[in-house]
Amino acid sequence: MAEAERIIGTPGTPDDGGERTATPGASGADQQPAPDQRRPGRGRRIAVLFAVAAFAYALDLVSKMIVVAKLEHHAPIQVIGAWLEFHAIRNPGAAFGFGGAFTIIFTLIAAAVIVVIFRLARKLYSFPWAVALGLLLGGALGNLTDRIFRSPGIFEGQVVDFIAPKGFAVFNLADSAIVCGGILIVLLSFRGLDPDGTVHKD
Repeated sequence: MAEAERIIGTPGTPDDGGERTATPGASGADQQPAPDQRRPGRGRRIAVLFAVAAFAYALDLVSKMIVVAKLEHHAPIQVIGAWLEFHAIRNPGAAFGFGGAFTIIFTLIAAAVIVVIFRLARKLYSFPWAVALGLLLGGALGNLTDRIFRSPGIFEGQVVDFIAPKGFAVFNLADSAIVCGGILIVLLSFRGLDPDGTVHKD
């Protein structure tokens, strides 16, 4: 969390799309745009973040409702022969079925991720980062909803998984959103783009 705060320490100027290049030796005061310049750019990117999160969350929630109503306790449905099936299971662990004995810990981790994303959003000026964080937020909320509201109990609920590729763990759309958001964050970090819109050129 401390590292995340370091990354977003200096917001970028929204007039140039929220991205700017850090100048070696320049002070924070020299790079800091006026507050009236920053609000519009940040507002647009926060809107993107929450729109992506809402879409990912809604898609995950609806898909799980359909799976529970139509597929649970039924035979798997073959989508692409034996290579891809829809097979409803309840997962007490993390993404892709790992760590089934640590349900409460994964619940707390998901809640912490959501808190960190909300903190990052306060100084967000990068559109790609808004998309990445939106995917993470939507996915984390999707699985956290299962943890809270599904059996066997609050904070110990089992996540509904149903996408079953051959030879791989069963997962859901929330897991997919989290993985896609994480991959995008890694790519942005390799490019040197920070959430505040600063581009580091080493």
